[in-house]
Amino acid sequence: MKVFISHSSQDQDLAARVVSSLEKSGLDVWYDKREILPGDNWADKIAQGLRESDAMVVLLTPSALESDSVNWDIDFALTQKPFKRRLIPVIVGDPENFPRHRIPWILHHLQTVTVSANGTSDEELNQIADLLKEAA
Repeated sequence: MKVFISHSSQDQDLAARVVSSLEKSGLDVWYDKREILPGDNWADKIAQGLRESDAMVVLLTPSALESDSVNWDIDFALTQKPFKRRLIPVIVGDPENFPRHRIPWILHHLQTVTVSANGTSDEELNQIADLLKEAA
């Protein structure tokens, strides 16, 4: 299973930790910082990554909720059969700090993972891999 990581560019450190955790658990991860090289058309590369992936982890942070790219990634995943039951929203921080109306409504109906905003632990990150493996 190939997993696409959708995140805000402001959440790069967290995205790198999630990628590392998923790869340690044996999953293949499409990660923009490795896949998009200088001079590449980033929109084409992301579209290719989405087409090649079977699952998506979307990191929901305040900056991600404002990102058009993250919202486009979510829209794409929701319309593709391979992503059925394989779109994992990860709420970063206290869910009470997220205005409910800012999170796309459909994500409220999916199984989510909540991780702490600071010092995300290996246990928290392992939950993501576990959900993906269950959906495989």
